[in-house]
Amino acid sequence: MKPSPDEFETLVAEGLKLVPDEFRPYLDNVQVVVEEEPSAELLKKMGVTPNRTLFGLYIGTPLPERSVMYSGFPDRIIIFQRPFLEKFYHPDEIRREVARTVLHEVAHHFGIDDDRLAELGWG
Repeated sequence: MKPSPDEFETLVAEGLKLVPDEFRPYLDNVQVVVEEEPSAELLKKMGVTPNRTLFGLYIGTPLPERSVMYSGFPDRIIIFQRPFLEKFYHPDEIRREVARTVLHEVAHHFGIDDDRLAELGWG
């Protein structure tokens, strides 16, 4: 059974709870939102090929790249619901992959790029 929009947001919140306590204060200026799906324009901009999709996106300036004078807008993490529901079928699989994606995008906020995440098994 596929999660409702409210249930999906709960899965995202569960993923955020997996962030270790010592890192949570650094997420105070990060908005985490759920959107239905990435737009065609965004997929093109991100270089996502037609047979692939985007599950999540970090928008902002990673912490290690900020100076003491940084005063940008809040960073955003967007989790796209539809790609999960199209690719994964079992509720436990959806839960696991949503949590994995949330943690992946949080890692970008901390300055960990896709290459390093792949080395760590999170790519």
